[in-house]
Amino acid sequence: MKTITPRELAAVLRSEINVQLIDVREVHEHNAFNIGGKLIPLSEVTKHIDEIEKEIPVIFYCRVGVRSQVAIQRLMSKYPFNNLVNLAGGMEAWKKEFA
Repeated sequence: MKTITPRELAAVLRSEINVQLIDVREVHEHNAFNIGGKLIPLSEVTKHIDEIEKEIPVIFYCRVGVRSQVAIQRLMSKYPFNNLVNLAGGMEAWKKEFA
């Protein structure tokens, strides 16, 4: 599974590289703190397949990186994605890096 660190993601977001961010946490977690990703909770990720980009990197994140790994595994087991990336350590790692 492809991963990206918070520092690498921050550099991507500052660049002109086009990526999609998907937050697989629950609504209350997303509302409390997020980095601008589209909210698609893990339990609904396969129901929103048409909203997930196919041509650009798609970076999934959650609190610590576990739910986002599960989301990627679910998607890759059913669909021919090769552009899915997990944010290592999730929002907890992001906060530690940039707090």
